Amino acid sequence: MKRGVFIGLVAGAAMVGIAANPVFAAETAEGEFDGECVMGLALGKDIQTDCSVNTVYKGKTYCFGNETAKKLFLKRPEDFLLQAHIYYSSKQPQ
Repeated sequence: MKRGVFIGLVAGAAMVGIAANPVFAAETAEGEFDGECVMGLALGKDIQTDCSVNTVYKGKTYCFGNETAKKLFLKRPEDFLLQAHIYYSSKQPQ
């Protein structure tokens, strides 16, 4: 009987882990800058993403066009966010 309960607990925990897996959540993630690639914005380019490549930095989700852009962002996030904010705000209606 103990073995059956243990197996049930392990199976239940595995299912919860699958449901909470960020890989699945990333498919529907909505990020800052209306889902545009942060690195694209930092370089003055508009690159719309599906936000499947993303990271959470200081509680906010940021999207990227690819893993390379994400890795580069993580080396100097404050610098790139400043550049992205400057470009993105220049596009917004006043």
